[in-house]
Amino acid sequence: MKTKTKKQIFLFLALCLLFPSWTSRQDETLHEKTRIYVIPLKQEIFPAAWRTIQKAFLEAEVMKADLIIIHLNTYGGMLDVADSIRTKILNSVIPVYVFIDNNAASAGALISIAAKKIYMRKGSSIGAATVVNQTGEKMPDKYQSFMRSLMRATAEAHGKDTVITGTDTTVSWRRDPRIAEAMVDEDVNLPGIKDTGKILTFTTEEALKYGYCDGIAESIPDLLRTEGIENYQLAEFHPGAIDKIINFLLNPFVHGILIILIIGGIYFELQTPGIGFPLAVAVMAALLYFAPLYLEGLAKNWEILIFITGLILLGVEIFVIPGFGIAGFSGIALIIIGLTLSMIDNTNFQISSPKGLQEVMKALFIVVTSIAIAFGLSIYMSKKIFAGNTFGELALKTVQNTNEGYIGIDAELQNLVGKSGYAHTILRPSGKIRVQEEIYDATSLIGYIEKGERVKIVKFQAGQLYVVREEPEA
Repeated sequence: MKTKTKKQIFLFLALCLLFPSWTSRQDETLHEKTRIYVIPLKQEIFPAAWRTIQKAFLEAEVMKADLIIIHLNTYGGMLDVADSIRTKILNSVIPVYVFIDNNAASAGALISIAAKKIYMRKGSSIGAATVVNQTGEKMPDKYQSFMRSLMRATAEAHGKDTVITGTDTTVSWRRDPRIAEAMVDEDVNLPGIKDTGKILTFTTEEALKYGYCDGIAESIPDLLRTEGIENYQLAEFHPGAIDKIINFLLNPFVHGILIILIIGGIYFELQTPGIGFPLAVAVMAALLYFAPLYLEGLAKNWEILIFITGLILLGVEIFVIPGFGIAGFSGIALIIIGLTLSMIDNTNFQISSPKGLQEVMKALFIVVTSIAIAFGLSIYMSKKIFAGNTFGELALKTVQNTNEGYIGIDAELQNLVGKSGYAHTILRPSGKIRVQEEIYDATSLIGYIEKGERVKIVKFQAGQLYVVREEPEA
C-alpha cells in the first residue's frame, strides 16, 4: 500500500518537473473568473447609441469577455440605428444578454429580441414597436411591413426548441415570431394574448410567460446569480470626455441647431459685410457639424465637397453674376444635398428600401426645416437689431438728396459717351473696356463682344456705360 502511494507521489513530482506550466494552468483554470462586460444603453436610440455599441463591443473583444450584458432603458429612437445594433448583437461571437431596466419600447424591443437572453426587472415592459414619424404619427404600411419582417426575422434567428415528452415530440419557436409581429401591427390576432386593434406590449410577467423574458432580476449581480455565475470579473463601458462631446454633436436636434447657425451666420455676414463675426460662427458651426460625422464614417469626402461646392456657387451668384439664376439655385440644392447625405450611414445603404428612404426623409426633414427656421429667424432678428435703438446706429439712416447736390455715381463717366476703346475682357454682356489706358465696367447693348475688339460708348445710364461693337472704317 505504501509502495503504491510512493509511486503516485513520484509520478506527480515527475510531471511537475517535466511540465511546470501544467499545474499553473490547472490552477488558473480552477480560479479563472468569468469576464462580464456591461454596456449601459439608457438613452434614445440615435447615432450616439450606435457609436457607443460599436466602441463597447470592440472593448469587450479586446478584454476577451465571456458575456456582454446590455443594461437597457429606452423609449425607442431611429429604426436604422436600431437595425444596426440588432445586426451587431446577432453577429456577435460573444453571447449577448439584455437586462431591461424599466422600458424596452419600439427600437428598444427590436434590440432586446436580438439578444440571446432577456432579463427584466419587475414592473418593466417590452413592445410597442410601430414605426412613427417625427410628430408621432403612424407611418404608411410599407414602413410597418418592413418593421414586421425585421421583428419576425430577429425572433426566428434564435431557432426552435424540441421537447420530448414520453412518445410525443413538440417543436416550438424559442421566441414566437407572431408575437414579435404583434408588437408592430395591431391587425395581428393572437387568441389569448391580444385581440386585433391593439399594439402588443408585455409586462415582465407576460413576457416571462410567452418566452420573451428568460428571467426576472433586480440588478446585474442578481441576473448573474440566476445564471449560476458566482466567480466573475465585472467591467463596464464608460464614455470618455471626447466620446460625450461627439455623442452630443451626433444628436439630430443638435444637427438642426448647427444648421441654423451655419445659414444664419452666412445671412448676417452678407447683410453686414466686413464684420467677420457672423462668418466665424458659420464656419465654427460647419466644423462642429461635419467633424463628428466624418470621424464616425458617416460623412464622406465627396459629401463635404458637395456642400463646399454649393457655397461657392451661391457666392458666385451673389457677388459675380447679376440677378439670381442657375448658379444660385444649384448652390442651394448642393448645400441641402451635402448636409443631408452627410447624416446618412453609407454602409449597406439602399434608397429603394423603406429603411433607406426613411433615413433620407428624416435627414432631409431636419435640414430643410432648420434652413427655413434659420432664414425666418435671421430676417426677424436683422429687423430687430438694425431697427432698434441699441444697434440701429450701425445702419446708415441719413438721406442725401440729389437736389442738395449729392450724386451717387461718378459724373465723369458721362463724358466718355461717344469715345472709342477696346474690350479689355469678353463682354457677355457685361465686362470691362479700356479707354485711353483706363479700365471701366461696361455692358454690351447688342450681343457678345470678344476681348480685343474695338468698341464705342453709346450711352451712360444709372451709373453704367453701354457700348456697341465699332466697325472698322472702309
